[in-house]
Amino acid sequence: MKFSVFQISRKGGREKNEDRMGYCYTRESGLFVLADGMGGHPEGEVAAQLALQTVSALYQKEAKPLVRDVGEFLSTSLMAAHHQIIRYASEKGMLDTPRTTLVAAIVQGTSATWVHCGDSRLYVVRGGELLTRTRDHSYLEQQSGSGVVRMDRINRNILFTCLGSPTKPVFDVTGPVTLQQGDKILLCSDGLWGSLNDIDIVRHLSIQPVSQAVPDLVEAALRNGGDHSDNVTVIALEWETPDSFESTRGISTDSISDGVFASTIQAGVLDTMVEDLDDAAIERSIAEINEAIRRSAARKN
Repeated sequence: MKFSVFQISRKGGREKNEDRMGYCYTRESGLFVLADGMGGHPEGEVAAQLALQTVSALYQKEAKPLVRDVGEFLSTSLMAAHHQIIRYASEKGMLDTPRTTLVAAIVQGTSATWVHCGDSRLYVVRGGELLTRTRDHSYLEQQSGSGVVRMDRINRNILFTCLGSPTKPVFDVTGPVTLQQGDKILLCSDGLWGSLNDIDIVRHLSIQPVSQAVPDLVEAALRNGGDHSDNVTVIALEWETPDSFESTRGISTDSISDGVFASTIQAGVLDTMVEDLDDAAIERSIAEINEAIRRSAARKN
């Protein structure tokens, strides 16, 4: 694989930054993940960190060097992250649980597949056009095309699902989407898209390499957000980087051995929580995933 990647996170006008992001890769697979800890609940940054650690730990276990069933892995790891957050809150005796959004993508072979829960987004830009983006799990986004309500009466920040909630998370898996040279994939928290529209995001990604587009987008979002700007976090990659967009941040995995695993996701003080991820919790997650898939299929029919 060959790709360019750039990531950045800024606190904005908030007291603390509850966003987390990072990426991992092997010779033949790459994981890109972002979580936005939710305000209004305790320790959102812990929920986001636990989500990243859990997904990346399971990825390291599975990617040898490929993930065999990407859609199943993304679903399973999301639910495992949810259970880890619930477990953390239970062990601390917390009256309210930490909560977070999550968006994660795996790129391997010539395709990308992703999962998301909440309103952290993933954009795919190709040839200067928006190929696709995730649909937020918010009342505003879900009703935006129905015409049954006045959209200015709905707070965009109100989500109907997340990781860490007492109710089971709702999530969507998309893909595989076949990639072409120069395709760009951007994962971001709502601090970015809440201050910039899709047209601006696509325009920046279309005319610049990710190493320039991402910092420019983040700075523009902070300016538009003003003194009370939300945390702004972005990680973006360009697939099979064309020569014109080569940068020092380009990564080629062709020369690494099958057993190599690289990661920018820091384990930190919560590492023991992830290492103690038990098989029973994963089995419960798989059962819940199958039920969620069944309900999703029923809604589509």
